[in-house]
Amino acid sequence: MIVLITFVAGLTLAIIFNDPSLPGRKIIQSAMVIPYAVPAFISVQVWRGLLNPSFGIISQTMNDWFGTSPDWFTDPTWAKVGILFVGLWLGFPYMFLICTGALQSIPSDIYEAAEVDGANGWQRFMNITLPLLLVAVGPLLIGSFAFNFNNFTIIDIYNEGGPPIPNSPTPAGHTDILITYIFRLAFGGGRGVDYGYASAITIVIFIILAIIVGIQFRSTRVWEEVSESV
Repeated sequence: MIVLITFVAGLTLAIIFNDPSLPGRKIIQSAMVIPYAVPAFISVQVWRGLLNPSFGIISQTMNDWFGTSPDWFTDPTWAKVGILFVGLWLGFPYMFLICTGALQSIPSDIYEAAEVDGANGWQRFMNITLPLLLVAVGPLLIGSFAFNFNNFTIIDIYNEGGPPIPNSPTPAGHTDILITYIFRLAFGGGRGVDYGYASAITIVIFIILAIIVGIQFRSTRVWEEVSESV
């Protein structure tokens, strides 16, 4: 989910700021890199402060405007939304950079030929920009998915996988991913240290990632064939 959201956000911003006639384009593009340059654990801590129900500026602003604010850490649904916000903040600059580079590498004469043939903006995007873009960024999207699949930092620093799942026989939380769940099984509380169960889930993670990477690489080869026919 985070990979899809960050890719859409990065691609949208890259298309907007790829227009040479846009004033201040270079400055804005440089500013987009700032969240990517800040260490992830610092950014997560900042977001924890912004969403804090007692003194966080986002929570306080929502209280002032709407009379209430979500429970960003104790409500299962809103905790997931908060993690998506943090993941979007950390991930969109990377997607913006790779999409900007891919867009600038597409020859302009292709667009000119399509425009002469009567293709509108949406047709040019769907039949030229998107296929050629996916060829360039496809392998990087695979890497991003693998990274976020095992992104321990965001989950652990934001709320340690909480809130806990009631009556769970293992130390599982509503926002846990497999890697944080493994950590709690091996080193956390609950029913005690369980290295065997944690090791078994680690193997499952490897199998899942291997299958998805294989599917994605097959898809990448398909997009390469598409790009050759564009």
